[in-house]
Amino acid sequence: MSTPQRSASLAEALLGAAQLIAAVLGGRNFDVALAVSPLAGVTRAAAMDIGYTALRAYGRGDFLLGLLLEKPLKEAVLRGLLLAALARLEARPEEAHTTVDQAVTAASQLARGRFKGLVNGVLRSFLRRREELLALADADPVARWRHPAWWIARLRQDHPDHWESILAAGNTHPPLCLRVNNRRVASADFLIRLNAAGIAAHALDDTAILLDKPVPVERIPGFAEGLCSVQDWGAQTAAGLLDVQDGMRVLDACAAPGGKAAHLLETALVDLTALDADAARAARITDNLRRLGLAATVKVGDARAVDAWWDGRPFDRILADVPCSASGVVRRHPDAKWLRRESDIAGFAATQSAIVDALWRTLGTGGKMLYASCSVFGEENARQVAAFVGRHADARRLPIPGTTTRDAQLQHLPDAEHDGFYYALLQKD
Repeated sequence: MSTPQRSASLAEALLGAAQLIAAVLGGRNFDVALAVSPLAGVTRAAAMDIGYTALRAYGRGDFLLGLLLEKPLKEAVLRGLLLAALARLEARPEEAHTTVDQAVTAASQLARGRFKGLVNGVLRSFLRRREELLALADADPVARWRHPAWWIARLRQDHPDHWESILAAGNTHPPLCLRVNNRRVASADFLIRLNAAGIAAHALDDTAILLDKPVPVERIPGFAEGLCSVQDWGAQTAAGLLDVQDGMRVLDACAAPGGKAAHLLETALVDLTALDADAARAARITDNLRRLGLAATVKVGDARAVDAWWDGRPFDRILADVPCSASGVVRRHPDAKWLRRESDIAGFAATQSAIVDALWRTLGTGGKMLYASCSVFGEENARQVAAFVGRHADARRLPIPGTTTRDAQLQHLPDAEHDGFYYALLQKD
């Protein structure tokens, strides 16, 4: 949790987190489980934080439970409670007494309290054997790195010099970065407003401001009025790379929730079409643009089914922000690394190929398409783009400004300032 909780609410938060964790381990997306949860207020926020922390550390918690339990648990919420409590015990050893006490209180709400003794016994056993158990966990790759074995293997293959730092970053709390709407306010002036509101932050470039500590958007001055948006610094790279100019026809495919589309509109006066296959997500694009005082043509449609939504007029620029494994932003969605299967990557790659092949038809001669993903897996990035260029004789890679790579691509790796993103710029000859 970001702030200490009073004892009564900690038990409620642990129980709420346990229910969310149980839903994820049952195959449900964390956000979907949260949307139907009755959790509210400070308990909801605390349960989210505890749940995310436990899921980031699931590989470790699962390993520890295997050592602490005589047999696997059938009760999913009970398992979730123990995972949440173990993650908190390791993260906050100075609050061990409170954590155990409140976990036992939470257990009293399950099965008429018959698991209180088990929870107390497991957690106290962990505390007694802490050094021994953590040493064993550190010797196990999945427990040490808190990622699935296949995920670790892919990163070692794709990023032999950086795989450890990528995994370490995936276990941290993500940074909160703002994109200032320069059509409404200068970045320097907005930074002054943040500091006046007691929010410590610093500028990363002309539009990006990184907060020292994340805060709820309700605390950010001018957010509701459209002076800024929450957008990772790595995601903000896209608008500059696409090189949009006033008067251009621009397509943002797979655009929801609209962050990159809005940034393009803040960058130049363009005729922008924002496309997404999901109607509910497309509605979020409209809402976000309205808050920022921006306008675009928002369409619901499958990027692969071009004839269903394209009017036949070529685009000057296309942002192909393709669906992917989200392996570069996994610290924001820690459930993803446990819900994903290695076989899913080939499925994403096939969808990506179909999307960019279809979109290429809609790009005018001399136009540019930016291939973008929030992945760090080569099958979805470098190998995907290489295969595309091999299929299309009229496709040419363009240099990425500010990089020294010979193969004209940019791979942001997750760190303290931004998430993991991939970009490759292609021109149609």
